Parts: sequence; C-alpha cells; structure tokens
Amino acid sequence: MRPDCFYKFFCQILIIVSVMAPSQGITQPLHGIAMYGDPALPHDFVSLPYANPDAPKGGRLITGNTGGYDSLNPFVLKGTPPWQLRYLTHESLMMSSWDEPMTIYGLLAESIEVAPNRSWVEFTLNPLARFSDGTPVTAEDVIWSYQTLGTQGHPRYHALWQKIASIAETAPGKIRMTFTEPSRELALIAGLRPILQKAQWQGVDFAGSDVNDVPIGSAPYMISSYEAGRNIVLQRDPNYWGNDLPIRRGTNNFDEILIEFYGDNNVMFEAFKAGEISFLREFNAEKWHSQFNFPAVIDGSVTKTEIPHQKPTGITGFVMNTRREKLRDIRVRDALTHAFNFEFINEAMTGQRQTRITSYFSNSVLAKHDGAASGRVATLLSPYRATLPPEAYDGYQLPVSDGTERNRRNIRKAIKLLNAAGWSVQNGIMKNAAGEPLAFDILIRQANQRDKTITDIYRKSLERLGVSVTVSAVDDAQYNQRITSFDFDITDYRRFASLSPGIEQELYWGSKAADQQGSRNLMGLKSPAMDAMITALLNSETVADYHAAARAIDRILAAGRYVIPIWGFGNGRIAHKSELRYPTTLPLYGDGVEWMPAVWWYQKD
Repeated sequence: MRPDCFYKFFCQILIIVSVMAPSQGITQPLHGIAMYGDPALPHDFVSLPYANPDAPKGGRLITGNTGGYDSLNPFVLKGTPPWQLRYLTHESLMMSSWDEPMTIYGLLAESIEVAPNRSWVEFTLNPLARFSDGTPVTAEDVIWSYQTLGTQGHPRYHALWQKIASIAETAPGKIRMTFTEPSRELALIAGLRPILQKAQWQGVDFAGSDVNDVPIGSAPYMISSYEAGRNIVLQRDPNYWGNDLPIRRGTNNFDEILIEFYGDNNVMFEAFKAGEISFLREFNAEKWHSQFNFPAVIDGSVTKTEIPHQKPTGITGFVMNTRREKLRDIRVRDALTHAFNFEFINEAMTGQRQTRITSYFSNSVLAKHDGAASGRVATLLSPYRATLPPEAYDGYQLPVSDGTERNRRNIRKAIKLLNAAGWSVQNGIMKNAAGEPLAFDILIRQANQRDKTITDIYRKSLERLGVSVTVSAVDDAQYNQRITSFDFDITDYRRFASLSPGIEQELYWGSKAADQQGSRNLMGLKSPAMDAMITALLNSETVADYHAAARAIDRILAAGRYVIPIWGFGNGRIAHKSELRYPTTLPLYGDGVEWMPAVWWYQKD
C-alpha cells in the first residue's frame, strides 16, 4: 500500500473510531456525579464548603431523644432503634453534599463510573476503607449488603434491589450494578445505601436481630456502651480510616456523643434548662419566643441560633388511612379537613408565628403553582383527569376559618360534605343509612405533647359534628408496631422532602407500597395517575421535566385530601451551650444531622 493510501486509510479508521466511541459506552472514573450536569466541587476539593477543615477535635456532645429503644439495628423493620445510628455509625459508597441537590461524592468508593445512558454504575472501593474492627471493606461486603438489605432489610431498601438486574465484582475492588432499565437517578440512590460487614451476620438472623446485635460499621462513630432504653454512648473511632478524605475534613469533631432518653418533650426541655443536654432543636416558634429566656440564655452560657435554609417543607400534619372504608370517600376526608380549625390552633400554639403548609414541596421550585395546571404539568395530568379530583387539575386551596373556636362556616361545609357522602345526624350522632356511627381513633405518640394539644382541640370540633373520636396515646414500641401494620384511622405524619425527590416517592405514595407492611405510604394511596407521575419524575431527561413531574405529584397529593397539614418549620432553631461552634458558611439545606452535629465542634472560651 502506498504511503498516501495508508494515510487516507488510517484517517478513515480514526474517524470511524471517534464516531463509534460514544455508542460503545466509553466512560471514565469520576470523583462524584450529579443528576444533571456536573458536581459543583472539583476533583481536588479540600473540604465541604460548609465545613471548617481546621475545626478542633474533642469534647462531649449530649443529645436527647423521647421514648426509648429496643433495637440497635436501624436497617431492619423489627424494633425501634435510635434514629441517629443510621447516620453516625455506618457509611455508604458515596456521600451527599448538604449544599447541593442531586449530587454525590466518593466515600467508601474512591471513584464512580456510569454508562452514558445510566443503565449501569461501577464503584471502585477505596483500598484504605475499613470497618471499625479494622477489617477491610470488600466487594463481597458491598454485594452482600445490597442483596441483604434489598430482601431482608427495612422496606425502604427494597425498591432499589428490585431495579438491579445484576451486581458483580468486575475486577478487584470494583462493583458493577446493571439496572433493569436506564435511569438518571438509580446510580445516585445506589451510592447512598449503607454498607454492612458480611462476616458479622453469618449464622445470625439479620431481620430478627435484637438489642444485643450491634451492627459493625465503618463510620467515624461506633457504639461503645449502652443501657437499654436509657442511653447510648457513641465514641469517635481513633483509628477511623477516612480522617484524611476531603469530604470528611472538619466533620465528626466530638470525641463522644451521648444519647439520653426522656419520657416526653417537656421532661427533655427541663433537662436542657438544667444543663443536662448540650443542645435542643425547637420547632415551635411561639415557644422559642416565649420560653427560651431562662437564666442560662440570659447569662450567655446558652446561645439561641436560627439557621435559614432553601429546602422544601415536606408535609407535617395528620394522615388519614384510606384502607379504612369510611375514609376512602374523599368527601369524608374533605369534611375532616374543614373541621380542623387550623387558624384557631395556630394562634393557641404558635401565636400565628408559623404559617401553614400548602404544598408537599413548599418553599422550593418543586411546589405546585396556584390556579389551573398549565404547560408540561397539564400535559402530564391530562390523560388521568377523569380519575382525579377536579382540583388536581383546576387548583386546590385549603379551607380557612375565621379564627374563632366555633369555626361555624367550615363546620357547616363539613356537614354538607358528610350528608353528600351518606352520613346524617341522628339523635346527635353522625350515622350512615345502616345506623352505624361515624367514629375515628387518632393514634399519637405518648411523648408528643404538641400532638396531644392539637388532638384535644380537634376532637371537640369533630364532636360538634356528631362524630365520635378517641385518641390513643401509646409508647414508641406500640406506635411503631401499629404504624407498620397500618393499624390506625388517623395519625400524626411527617415526611421530609428534599430538592431531589426520586425513587423514595414510590415508597411514599406508590400503589405497590400501599399493601407493603412497613412502607411509608401510610395513607394507602393507590393511583395510576400518581404512579405515572412518579415514573415521569424518575425518567426526566431535563430539569424542566423534573420540576413539572414534581409539581404534578404535589397537585395529586394536595387535591386528594390525604393529609390535614399544619405549620411548616421555616428556619431551623437550635439552642445550645455556648461552647458549641459551627462554621460561618451555611449549607443550602440548613439544619439537619449532616450539619449538626456533623460539622460542629467544641471550643471552650
């Protein structure tokens, strides 16, 4: 072949290779990935932007929980573990930034690779990664963790496992997961699953573990001692493997975290005032204003800190169980919503200092817009318009009372709604055509003083309708057992929301989760429209489509009257001993366990 012919042939080969390369899925290891676009932090970042890399180590942090615990395994359905353990004692392959939605960075994994269409993800383990007993974190541990959590763990882990077609070690320290279908989000979700030690659970019933089975983790803290139901001591691991990781610099600064347990919030508040607890989060603006003026605040030994944020409110209120026949009728749920005198309750409890939640994504770009659906949201909802409440498309507004205790206008509306649903007052009692009384039981936690006060007021309103109401205040163990089996009519409800809702939406509102004990679909929602909106959310290719799907989800939930919402929580509020410090740069998401205690430190003046 002549030289000029060879040159032309060679150029043609280069052109073919360059054209074919993307289709063959050529990828490269990355330090982090985002749902859309690139991570904000470069590969050589020094620390998280809201952490102080020079924060001193040391000191003891004492925090308080209400109720008790009967398990130290936060990864199974059985028992009631302290909620902090899931975050402080175990790690995942990747870690979220509290300053970026839909972004993860390497932790146990030093790098991540994804297919161009996100049909698979591959993690490369950090060779330094170790469990607290000094043994290395291996690919075998990782694969076992995903399989075990996905089949024997808490139901919140099952959805991901069902979307993993295969998982295998492709090379030493490399784990590849191939998904049942491409998804922009699944790689992020997979990176955030906790990793456990396989050897610890050989011959042990993982799902049936009790308080004596303490899971071994790889995180900066490990359980050093505990007194069942009373306290737990977490010790910072002096040999923690990840101290020099950029994502860990300036974090987990306390030598010891002690979790004390109290009978209720009032007892815990008194303990804080007496100096027995290091800090206390307060969610009631009126109490923050009127009761946090005790001597320690006045003399400066306790500091009141407010933390702004840009995260959605989520939903807080009382959820109605549509598995109960009497609550399947939206007119009954609407009547109960009208009878809930929010304006009177809010004045009595917060002095009107907190506003009502009107959206499951309030305070964010994901919240539904007022008025009729338009644009992409309308397009998504249109095929299901006939099966949805008209307000899902036309717009829904919560009923507003005149603020008086009697709430006459809304009570009259509630009576009309109940009459339309086949209920009428007979000898002072609301009954159906068969003569059966309309009665509800409201399930609350014994230690929750806020809900006790709210339900006392609400019960009187319902009794004026002729509706019989009982309030069951039970301990944490009974509460969790009844919630797990959906054994309630109405109960208190809190669902946090982020700026990156994803696969967890199936567990919150998906039809499959409605009959799955232990799921978070407490309302029992089964809606083809909702399932379609969740699918649209998960399959979004652009930020605009993603926002539209979230707003459509919001509309369906609000119009369905499944939850009677109360107030949102605006800024975070933490009262703390003045020796506790935090960085001047605040994260996008504000307060949360990833910020307090994660980046705080102890510094004695």
